[in-house]
Parts: sequence; structure tokens; C-alpha cells
Amino acid sequence: MKYGMNSLLFEERFTNKAAEKFPRFAEIGFDGIEIALQEKGDIGTSFINDKLAENKLVCSSLCSLMGPGRDLRGRDADIIGAKSYLKDLVDAAVKLGTDTIVGPHYSVVGLTGLKSSEERDADWKKVVAGLREIGEYAGEKGVTLALEPLNRFETDFLNICSDAVRLCDDVGLDNIKIHLDTFHMNIEEKDSAAAIRLAGDRLFMLHASENDRGAPGTGQVSWDTVAEAIKDIGYNRWIVMESFTPEVEIIAKAASIWRQTEVDGWTLASKGLDFVKSIFGR
Repeated sequence: MKYGMNSLLFEERFTNKAAEKFPRFAEIGFDGIEIALQEKGDIGTSFINDKLAENKLVCSSLCSLMGPGRDLRGRDADIIGAKSYLKDLVDAAVKLGTDTIVGPHYSVVGLTGLKSSEERDADWKKVVAGLREIGEYAGEKGVTLALEPLNRFETDFLNICSDAVRLCDDVGLDNIKIHLDTFHMNIEEKDSAAAIRLAGDRLFMLHASENDRGAPGTGQVSWDTVAEAIKDIGYNRWIVMESFTPEVEIIAKAASIWRQTEVDGWTLASKGLDFVKSIFGR
């Protein structure tokens, strides 16, 4: 197993300056960094690659940031914006040496509401068409898009693993996979371990995140059953911690992080990594 940290723990917008933190990530014991990339021009990929290599780290994955103007079920302009952004991420992934882009690629985060079955069907068809186009582009470059179900407060489109499986089926491409997050599963799934087993060999990324977004192992997530399910399906890719603190204000507001769960982000990262390695194996 390989272990990474999502960059949103410290960076609301990942730029070359973020490389200053790479030595500390390496010292703590991470194998890689998951880069949440807002725009392709925010980093110099050669510079980031060099700094990662200097610290014996790699880019585990890219994480999509589906903000306003990026919505595969939205208006024409939003669909175009989402496609352009996701294709930019594919190109960046190739340059950064990762085969994985994770996140809620299907829609802008925060869009929720009751819809008729006809409206939901129309949204679904838009997303399938959009993901198929982007997936074909990514497939030509050896990149996989892993779709993340979010909790009901962040999206009304994809909340549980069974719907992610159906979406993968409908898109019909081998490089459209599933990304599960223990925080979201803890809210939405009846049984997180069963959801992992349902994903099976389609699981391409696991985010280890506690129920309060603090350090894994300090809250209510059923880690033993999650780890058992991960072992049962033979998953041996990346486990990436995704935790937030109030210091990164934009992310704190978006994720409703109003209090500290640890002394600081580095304490959170170190404590969490020790735990996930103990539960999933070193």
C-alpha cells in the first residue's frame, strides 16, 4: 500500500510555493501528495516533479475542484467549462506522472435540491455523455477518472457507491472507476464495508477521512471493517488522507470546519498517517 496526503490540508490553491512543505511530508512518512489543482497554470509541472523527486515523493493523484462554471449537468457554458478543466487535469496528470484523477467530476459541488425523475434522468444523461467524452480523452493518455460520491449536503447527484457503479456502467469505459471516501460513506452508506466490496476491482482510490475531518482513527469511522473490506477486494493502490483545518479558510468554509481537531495540521497529518499505516498495513 502507498500513502498520500491531499494538498487541501495546507493549500487552498496549490502553486509552486507548496513545494516548500514537501520535505516535511517526506519526513512524516508519506509516499506522495494528492494535488488539488485549481487551474493548469498554477504550477510548473517540471518544477513540482523536481521537488517531489528531491524528497523521494511522487504525485499520487490529482483532485478535481468542481467550482462554479464546472458542471457536466449544467448550462452549456458550465458543461464546456467542466470538460475543458477536466481535460486540462488529464494533461497535467500525464506531466506529473500520475494515472489517477479523483473527485466529483460530474457536477459543481454544493448543488442540491429536489428534482423530478424526469429532471434527474436528463441530468444523468448529460453527465454520462460528458464523462464519456472526457474518459475517451483520458484513456488515450493512460489516465483514469475515479468518480467520488459525496454526501447529501454537497451534492444531490451521486451519494452512494451503488449509484457510482451504475454511472460507470452507463459510461462504459474501462478507465472510469470509483473513488470512495470514508467521511462521505460514514454519512450516506448503510455499511461502508459493503460499499467497498460492491466497488470491488473498480475501486481506484480510497480517501481515509475521519467523521469530523480530523485525523483518521480519532473518531467514529469503523476502520476495522473498512480495512477488512479493502483486504477482501485486493485493493493495493493509494490510500490518501483528506483532512481539513480552519486555517485554510476557503476550504474550511466549504467543508464547515469551524474548530481545530488537533494542535495543527502537521500533528493531524502525522497522527493520521501512523494510524492508517497501522490499520491498512505498511
